[in-house]
Amino acid sequence: MRKATLLLVFLSLVGSSASEPLTLPLDQRPSWVEEDGIVMAGSWEPLLFRVRRDGSPGYTPTPEQKEAYDLEHTPEMVARLKALGANFVMHHCYKAFGLKAEHESMQDAVRFAKLCHDAGLKGGVYNSSGTLGWELLYQEIPRAKSWEVLDPEGKPLTYGKATYRYYWNRNHPDAQAFHRNLVRFAIEDIRTDLLHFDNYHVGPGGDSYSVVRFREYLQNTFSPEELDKAGLGNLDTIEPPLTGPPDNLARRAWLEFSCRSLADSYQDLGRYARSLREDILLECNPGGVVSWIRPPIDHGRLLEGGEAFWDEGREPGFRDGHVQSRIRTYKVARRMDNMVFAYTTSPLECAESMAFNRDCLGCICWFEYNRIVAKPGSKEPVSDAIAPYVRFFHKRRDLLRGARVLADVAVLRSFPSQAFSEEKDGQTTAEVEMALIEGRIPFQIIYDRHLEELDRYRVLVLAGCPAMSDDRVAKVRSFVEEGGALCIIGEAAIYDEWMRPRKGSALSDLESPKVIRLPTDEDVINRIEALCEGGLCAKVEAPLGLCAEYTAEPRQSLVHLVNYRTEAPAENVSVRLRPPESTRVAQVTLASPEHEEDVQIPFKREGDEVAFVVPKVNVYEIARVEFE
Repeated sequence: MRKATLLLVFLSLVGSSASEPLTLPLDQRPSWVEEDGIVMAGSWEPLLFRVRRDGSPGYTPTPEQKEAYDLEHTPEMVARLKALGANFVMHHCYKAFGLKAEHESMQDAVRFAKLCHDAGLKGGVYNSSGTLGWELLYQEIPRAKSWEVLDPEGKPLTYGKATYRYYWNRNHPDAQAFHRNLVRFAIEDIRTDLLHFDNYHVGPGGDSYSVVRFREYLQNTFSPEELDKAGLGNLDTIEPPLTGPPDNLARRAWLEFSCRSLADSYQDLGRYARSLREDILLECNPGGVVSWIRPPIDHGRLLEGGEAFWDEGREPGFRDGHVQSRIRTYKVARRMDNMVFAYTTSPLECAESMAFNRDCLGCICWFEYNRIVAKPGSKEPVSDAIAPYVRFFHKRRDLLRGARVLADVAVLRSFPSQAFSEEKDGQTTAEVEMALIEGRIPFQIIYDRHLEELDRYRVLVLAGCPAMSDDRVAKVRSFVEEGGALCIIGEAAIYDEWMRPRKGSALSDLESPKVIRLPTDEDVINRIEALCEGGLCAKVEAPLGLCAEYTAEPRQSLVHLVNYRTEAPAENVSVRLRPPESTRVAQVTLASPEHEEDVQIPFKREGDEVAFVVPKVNVYEIARVEFE
């Protein structure tokens, strides 16, 4: 039995490492995604879970709860959601408590999905919470106890204070088989358009299956000599180092293994789903992109498994003299051809999503027990202030559909540097990203594998990247040799991908006017601009708090301006844009949810740039530069 399990694991690891990204190319997705985009209404908690969540020791609803729940699943509710502007409903399928316990609510989901589809709404289903509702599930499937993720003390890892929920090991083959059955139900019975997998932030643990997999991983990743040198020669005695700093090979390997395992599990479910329907959309919830990579979450790997992910983080705004935003999340999503699902309950959240996101406005409301509110856990009604933004998203798809992001600069999020090195290195990367966001520089955030596609950019920034593999170093060198510009901040490539020291930097001999080295990120914007010969593709001069994104379509370029200081309009915003070669600017107009008609503004052609001034940005303006 153990040999068979090890062989299965080995084949799984080999297949995963060789697999291609599962994310559907944009032109292979259902046409409605780009044509209509997503304006979401959400209600994905089954009734028995709500009862337990809200303080009951059991799972039996009151008559009042059952009546309100039933009213929630009616054509009248669908009509109310549609009247708010929703064209997509995320609803329940399966939570955590077993097929018998959730049978009734799963059948409710089938009927409700048909109501939504009959009304012209698309839909997604909550297909797994990432947890085991053990109080009921273990009565139905006693062996599910072996699916638990164990903490360093050998105890089941609970969902916070909700001790009636344990996290499950996403790589356990028996657990995966159970959840594939849920995928089949959602696709074949509910006929869903999208599958949602929640809580994608817990990797493998201290259970016996994870121990076996980790030992196999070590054996297939390192040579016997490397293992001996690191004190890992006797694999039969190795236990996963679940905690501690990444100051040794075993701990670093565990962090990489955890990220790989989480991504593999997402792709495993996705591949099965695609075997049932080729164009099913896949989405998970690892949370938004934070300051640096924090295993087991590595968005650069995880997002290759689907088309969307959630960011349920802090609301955007201007606080303590800085922009607080979801821009990092949106930029990573665009680079990975993903959409972001986020709660958009204010004009600023709607504006931010339209400017930086792809094909999705966000979740504008939550409906539960026949009441519609702004978002889960809120008692606030849906704000009337977002209605113009919802209408604009639907009406002005010509400004939002199919646009590609313009970016001169790429900032690398080096996995080994962020996961294994000192915290200051991750902070350096984050500080540079923040400077470019607040400085309105056309840039994207990239991960290690995107070094294969550096020809998209003019400047590569290595900020806080002391650890890089020989292969990644070679990609950087090739970029510079082919004329690309390189900005190194701090140490670069002084370690390999496992933090083993080199004799100096592997990039130290790169000498070119297009290679600059800075000790800190001070003056980074001016230095990057200087590396872009002829100037950036676009530049916006405005007070701190106004951010910009730049997109292009065949006959127009767009400058999205979002004011995070919503209490103080940004006035006289200066914009310079470099149009495509051999084009003539026909006109520049302003479009916004804040005014019904587009407004034409004057512009000047200065050399190979077009210059104009946007008189005022309250929350959101799109400057549209049209070409003849």
